[in-house]
Amino acid sequence: MSCNLAHSAPSVASATGKTVNPFSLLLPSVPVPASLSTSSTPCYRPSTLADVSGNGTAPRKTSALASRPSYSLQAPRQPSKLEAEKDGRWYDVAEAKDLDKAGWRPTAKMPRRFFVGGNWKCNGNRDSIQTLSEALNKGNSVAGTGVEVVVAPPAAYADYTRYLLRPDFEVAYQNCWTGGAGAFTGEVSADMIKDSFSESKWVILGHSERRSLPELKESDDTVAIKTAYALSKGLGVMLCIGETLKERDAGQTMAVNERQLAAVAKRITDWTNVVIAYEPVWAIGTGKVATPEQAQEVHAKIRKWLAANIGEKVAKSTRIIYGGSVNPSNCNILAKQPDVDGFLVGGASLKPDFLKIVDSWRRKLDMEV
Repeated sequence: MSCNLAHSAPSVASATGKTVNPFSLLLPSVPVPASLSTSSTPCYRPSTLADVSGNGTAPRKTSALASRPSYSLQAPRQPSKLEAEKDGRWYDVAEAKDLDKAGWRPTAKMPRRFFVGGNWKCNGNRDSIQTLSEALNKGNSVAGTGVEVVVAPPAAYADYTRYLLRPDFEVAYQNCWTGGAGAFTGEVSADMIKDSFSESKWVILGHSERRSLPELKESDDTVAIKTAYALSKGLGVMLCIGETLKERDAGQTMAVNERQLAAVAKRITDWTNVVIAYEPVWAIGTGKVATPEQAQEVHAKIRKWLAANIGEKVAKSTRIIYGGSVNPSNCNILAKQPDVDGFLVGGASLKPDFLKIVDSWRRKLDMEV
């Protein structure tokens, strides 16, 4: 089944009095998987499969608009005694190749929902984004109960990407301003992001390129102010932290990460919508990557810092994802690490096999908890 995403765009009245779609001449028809489209739901919006039977049977397929999709592919059930004794959130994960034919599976031992973000940085144009969207839309990977997928195109293409891309993948912004509207030429506020056609609910903040590029040089405090304001407006924040090679060689890895986290901790109290992205600067775009053991060590220390300085509950529930030359070749072994809750992917997110990285969440099913 193919769906023209343009038909769901807002309508306006033309000079002749006829209602026309303002995007109809701009947006090509891009197919999405049949299992992600239903006749009663606009294809550009997330739809949730809900249990309407009320009798404990498998859910019938109904459509409901949802701000953040969670495909409930599991039969309604009470948690087992073992599950009740475990901390964190648990997810029933169904085989996601086809939502219509998905079979029921046991509870996956995932204390935190896997998160995969794609940072397109300053790359792409309408043609390349259409091509990439077509490739991603053809894939069998499905974001839902087990994994959350968010891609961040350049701001100029956020709306365009949303209308082209499959509904279960969310669209994020790569940056936002420290406050609301005003005389801040070139900036985009969190309010504007929330109001955009892209319906974005995430923003990347604190990326090493914005912290280190001479033209930008964002300080820890600037990142913290942006984070607090974005959260106050209802956005989720992918908060990037990480050390340079010089700092790592000097044994300052955790000192740097803790300093960057502490700046944010001074300004926020609710970490529910924060995903921490540990990105060792020396591994970004260099082809170098932290070993699984190195990544796990730092992630575990970050979680320990959260427990000591924010609270045990926040430490157990906050997702800590890894970024730094993640690709289809190394994602599976990294995903197996107990404190690696996903990835923030750079260059590899511009290729169709980004879907292989999305699918790496399945490696969590191999873990014993």
